[in-house]
Amino acid sequence: MIGDLKPYADYKASGLPWLGQVPAQWRVVRNGSLFGQRSQTGYAELPILEVSLKTGVQVRSFGGAKRKQVMSDFGKYKRAAKGDLAYNTMRMWQGALGICPVDGLVSPAYVVARPYPEVVPEYFAALFRTGDYMAEIDAASRGIVKDRNRLYWDQFKQMQSPCPPPDEQAAIVRFLAWANGRLDRAIRAKRKVVALLTEQKQAIIFRAVTKGFDAGAPLNSTAIPWLGDIPAHWELRRLRTLVHAIDQGVSPLAAGFLAEGDSWGVLKSGCVNRGVFRETEHKRLASEFVVEPSIVVAVGDVLISRACGSPSLVGSVGRVRSIRYRLILSDKTFRARFRDTVDPDFMVYAMNSRYYRHQVEQAISGAEGMANNLPLSSLKDFRFAIPPVAEARHIARRIDVETAAIEKSIERLEGEIELVREFRTRLVADIVTGRLDVRDAAAQLPADVPTGTEADLDNESDELEPLDEEAAEA
Repeated sequence: MIGDLKPYADYKASGLPWLGQVPAQWRVVRNGSLFGQRSQTGYAELPILEVSLKTGVQVRSFGGAKRKQVMSDFGKYKRAAKGDLAYNTMRMWQGALGICPVDGLVSPAYVVARPYPEVVPEYFAALFRTGDYMAEIDAASRGIVKDRNRLYWDQFKQMQSPCPPPDEQAAIVRFLAWANGRLDRAIRAKRKVVALLTEQKQAIIFRAVTKGFDAGAPLNSTAIPWLGDIPAHWELRRLRTLVHAIDQGVSPLAAGFLAEGDSWGVLKSGCVNRGVFRETEHKRLASEFVVEPSIVVAVGDVLISRACGSPSLVGSVGRVRSIRYRLILSDKTFRARFRDTVDPDFMVYAMNSRYYRHQVEQAISGAEGMANNLPLSSLKDFRFAIPPVAEARHIARRIDVETAAIEKSIERLEGEIELVREFRTRLVADIVTGRLDVRDAAAQLPADVPTGTEADLDNESDELEPLDEEAAEA
């Protein structure tokens, strides 16, 4: 059905350079004629809502903390009604918006837009998240520093948007919910295979970094349930005895762009997620920032995620194999500098094994009020099974060989997933801007297809960090 979609029969000029032509029956109108601003306070018993770049607006979880202790100033929080569109003024240009699933309270850093009658807000939420529209949002935002620009209500209401007839808005949302469901199922099926391959790879790594490859080597018990027996000639050592030092970076003001030319960048918390160093996970530093040589990132560095929005990503470890940018450590990233008697590649494998993960989970669950942070003192006390350095090098090379085919399969599947995601992004953009007509296709869908929300239009979880409301208010 997706492959059978065709353009509309008749088009007209929209008058907007980024949009081009629109279907003849569509209008182009100011957002102020579609939404009105809601600025109500004083609703103490409503739940707190937050925005996620991936899933839109959702009820906020406080992780056991008392709500009044978390909220900086209860009186400033705004009421948002179910069905309202809410957006973060500083991150609207990145797609930080959504439809409120329930009546609730939102941060003062948000704008709450109440849809007028005959407006289907889910259609506009999908439109506002397209690349071309977010570029228009970026251009309309105002501020001293580009990365801190804000889209206030006065600018939002003046922006112009394509507006299909109400029944067509509903048909578009209905079709996108159906199409997204099919594409999500395809992605989930591939991810299940990736998960199985990853588990197979983890089993190889765990066996290698705790037993080695000499099946005849005598074993000694560690008396540690999550580690088990290790070869008798190996040592059980704490990380603090394996390193010269563990460095930590700084948290300077930075723009949300990549470094280029002679400019410098500071690593983001996601730079070593999933055990792989991603050099593009950084932000450009101001030209006047003075770089401290001791925190410059170099090839060979072993980096550890100290803090992340998702607890499952805290403690991720990766090695810098190559680097094209001039980068420094952030305060959310550790760098382990190992002694000459330790093989760094072996340690990277050990620090991506199940027994290391167990120690990370214990450390972050025991850090009161810091569930997404790995304390340095705890990290230094982590225990590792350490072979002689020559054997460690051999084990690391053998793991490389035994996991190469698995890794290639994982990379292929992840590439296929990325292609599906790119197809979905293009499909949504083509439909909400009128390049493809879905009216007949939507009419043929089963009656039980859910209407969906903007979260349903892009609900795969990549465990991205949620936006921090309190930080956005600062």
